[in-house]
Amino acid sequence: QVQLVESGGGLVQAGGSLRVSCAASGRTFSRYVMGWFRQAPGKEREFVAAINRSRGSTYYADSVKCRFDISRDNAKNTVYLQMNSLKPEDTAVYYCAAAAGITTYQAMVAPMDYWGKGTLVTVSL
Repeated sequence: QVQLVESGGGLVQAGGSLRVSCAASGRTFSRYVMGWFRQAPGKEREFVAAINRSRGSTYYADSVKCRFDISRDNAKNTVYLQMNSLKPEDTAVYYCAAAAGITTYQAMVAPMDYWGKGTLVTVSL
């Protein structure tokens, strides 16, 4: 069992930056591919980014490529999402998720094993 707790959300102006974090419980964090997803008001949840177990491979949605950076610290059981050049359309609840036995690319479509409760990011004009 893995429990995920997101933090770091908040209000930021367009063009600004924000980093959200996801702390995982348990001693098997390094076994999981970690992903970030988001759900904007009135829209379906969508994939944002994923990182593999050894931090050697990452994958991003086209909408955030070159603006967002996913990273992880296995010693701290934490995954991060650095968000730069934020736009109002990035406003959403951001969720982290974990899955075993998949690739970072598959995280875009495959069911994830564990989910956090999310943290709200609001980007104002």
